[in-house]
Amino acid sequence: MRILLTNDDGIYARGLSALYEELSKDADCLIVAPEIEQSAVGHAITLFRPLMVRNATKGGSFLGYAVYGTPADCVKIGIKELAGQTPDMVVSGINRGANCGNNVIYSGTVSAATEASMMGVTAMAVSLDSHRDEADFSYAARVAGKLVKLLRADASLAGGAFNVNVPCLPEGEIRGIKVVHQGRGRTIESFSKRVDPRDNTYYWMTGEKKPVPRDTQTDTGALAAGYVTLTPLHYDLTRYDLLEPLKKFEFL
Repeated sequence: MRILLTNDDGIYARGLSALYEELSKDADCLIVAPEIEQSAVGHAITLFRPLMVRNATKGGSFLGYAVYGTPADCVKIGIKELAGQTPDMVVSGINRGANCGNNVIYSGTVSAATEASMMGVTAMAVSLDSHRDEADFSYAARVAGKLVKLLRADASLAGGAFNVNVPCLPEGEIRGIKVVHQGRGRTIESFSKRVDPRDNTYYWMTGEKKPVPRDTQTDTGALAAGYVTLTPLHYDLTRYDLLEPLKKFEFL
């Protein structure tokens, strides 16, 4: 099996390294990841400048391809140009910090997976619910390895995009893997107004998270309750329940 690995935290991120170390035990893994951090870029792609790619090394050995672009760029050029042949799967992560609720829309990690799905390749985004520098990604990597095997074994799941969030808890406290739908947890943004040394005004976005409802049928609630969450995603954003009501209007 050949797997394309990417992320939005950058090619030297610890989460990506942990993912490569685990998945390369059973698969031929190729890293195509952003040159620099691309968190919260969503599904952006590069159109108006060249997409620069360089060979990245670690400890004197080839690590992968560093792309001066977004996670979606990495998937596109990885599949079309760098992998040599279409990979069997794309895995994005392991992200530092959860990607659930409304944050899924902003996530570069998740967008890499949905981009792969748009291109017909089964994909998975993996995130660890911690922003700590010393966070341990090893358990999340093992979860990813297990899910890769399960998803690949079922032909009905081919081409799908799957979002996985792992609690940052001791392994013995994880309550299991739960299939759930996307919740609505989000951060309430605010802006800190500041003035630079040249007397120019600028704003720094801050915010705080809303309390998460303990509905364990959602990714936000189940993750908070100690479950690994698995959510199938789709890039079709249509509100199908509003199609018929809208058709009642006489627009012209």
